[in-house]
Amino acid sequence: MKITQKVKRILANYESDNPGTKVNLARILMHGRLGGTGKLVILPVDQGFEHGPARSFAPNPPAYDPHYHFQLAVDAGLSAYAAPLGMIEAGAGSFAGAIPTILKVNSANSLARMKDQAVTGSVKDALRLGCAAIGFTIYPGSDDQFGMMEEIRALAEEAKAHGLAVVVWSYPRGGDLTKEGETAIDVCAYAAHMAALLGAHIIKVKPPTQALYLDAAKKVYEAQKIDISTPAKRFAHVVQSCFNGRRIVVFSGGEAKDDKGIFDEVRAIRDGGGTGSIIGRNTFQRPRDKALALLDSIIQIYQGKA
Repeated sequence: MKITQKVKRILANYESDNPGTKVNLARILMHGRLGGTGKLVILPVDQGFEHGPARSFAPNPPAYDPHYHFQLAVDAGLSAYAAPLGMIEAGAGSFAGAIPTILKVNSANSLARMKDQAVTGSVKDALRLGCAAIGFTIYPGSDDQFGMMEEIRALAEEAKAHGLAVVVWSYPRGGDLTKEGETAIDVCAYAAHMAALLGAHIIKVKPPTQALYLDAAKKVYEAQKIDISTPAKRFAHVVQSCFNGRRIVVFSGGEAKDDKGIFDEVRAIRDGGGTGSIIGRNTFQRPRDKALALLDSIIQIYQGKA
């Protein structure tokens, strides 16, 4: 695997990591149509756990089959594919070596009352399946946030010791947070920073809004005149909050949008210095040809061609 200078500079930011972990980060950064550019587009398919099978896959019934998602990610030329244990096990043999995989090792479900996640996979599972990384969700703000942070600290230590990379989904929710507060720029940047402090190599957060939620933070944003007036400025601030850009930051696609909404958001991520997109429902809930066309356009935006 030839590694570009751009990717070498990114890897140099991870000063404590062993060669195995850097190789796995390089596998993700060098794969697919964006390989070597320092940009990423990742397909996550953990929504069946989170929302249920019909809500996730009924809009496009072929997506009930785990092989569908592997093949979609491969054919679209994506950087990596992330999913829970069973989904990766169901295609691990057929697609061995075809695309870097990220094992999502904790999951929630829509039947639970608590804002928490159960550990549903292990580092040993990730190694057995040839994954490049583990993925883990934390809910800053929830009543169970500290337990989740302790879980990922232990899992990250084990993963790094075995040469795996660590991806942290940092989604504020629960506790006293309102729906608006979950994606407010100050809360989103705070959540991203916490993921960096927990040792994540790749940080995933939701696109932030212009809202300011915490009174103490609002005073600082206003006093220091932090520019959050445009989406690109807000993405740039989240990247700045992750060690001034020394960590890889990708943004979720979220709920369904029209094509223009998706492309405008991707351009803002690119212009704000974000590493890329991790986009699930907005792709696999569409017919395959339309999903491939959408992903092609997203990749062209990150390539600077659109």
